[in-house]
Amino acid sequence: MRARRAIRAGAWALVVAGLAAPALRRRLPLPPGAVVGIAAAAVPASAVVAPRGRTRVIVVGCVNMWAYLAAYELPHDDAATQAQRVRIDYPIAVDRILGLGELPLLRLLRVGSRPGEINRLQRALTWCHWVWFMVPHATVAYVLWRAPERCASAAARMYAVFDLGAVFYWAIPTAPPWYAYQRGRLHDRHETEVRRTMIEYGERFWGERWPALYDVLGGNPLAAMPSLHFATSLMAAHLLSEMGPAAGAVGWSYLVALGLALVYLGEHYVADLLGGALLTETIRRASPAVAPAARRLSARLDLLSTAARGA
Repeated sequence: MRARRAIRAGAWALVVAGLAAPALRRRLPLPPGAVVGIAAAAVPASAVVAPRGRTRVIVVGCVNMWAYLAAYELPHDDAATQAQRVRIDYPIAVDRILGLGELPLLRLLRVGSRPGEINRLQRALTWCHWVWFMVPHATVAYVLWRAPERCASAAARMYAVFDLGAVFYWAIPTAPPWYAYQRGRLHDRHETEVRRTMIEYGERFWGERWPALYDVLGGNPLAAMPSLHFATSLMAAHLLSEMGPAAGAVGWSYLVALGLALVYLGEHYVADLLGGALLTETIRRASPAVAPAARRLSARLDLLSTAARGA
């Protein structure tokens, strides 16, 4: 009885601490690494307190995303230091090579963009960008609904993309195109303007609600490499393809549209998309090798969960 209570109390303590630390990080005298570590420890602890089955997948996924958000936003808490570390030039150099001497972004803007205007294509692509915030999680939910036995594996692969991507945001904070343009790094002989169309359209469409929405969704502007928008959508396309050709067609079609949106709207370079694709494909290829260790960890967490519940 005492052991059961101790396991349950310890697991709940880790979960509560992991949820509280990111929310209270600006009030607590904790270094950023400690906040991320505490938040990360809550993920396996949540598997102990949650019952097996769909509930556990949902709970662990939510706790993991909370930890990811902390890791994603924390580098920007000290914006001045991050601005000193930010890399601006290397993705520009890569995109010049990919664009045969000129950035693909600038080529696109000169074809279909006019100063001060937001055309129909830009509006449609902005919505494509906004929809992304639901795509990774909706994909996991779809797998959970259609094939519950596959969901744990699908969720592990999807959220591994988020978690490993956050490591790069700490190690190599990289600026998106609109940031580089504001600092005079993207001016070309045609004087093509790189606007942040998503912000402009958001202010027009959402009005007074936009600042609150953007505050929730835009916690770290210097986290462009790799593009987790593209990486997680690529993983979604793979997971949906495993569910059937129709679902796969939806996933791949969205991926193509999102890739165009991310570049055309000035949110990412093509290099960022390639970095995201490399991250996703690395995780997919490594998954079979990692699976046995993951199953052993899951079995141990099951034992702890059973002991905590006295079942």
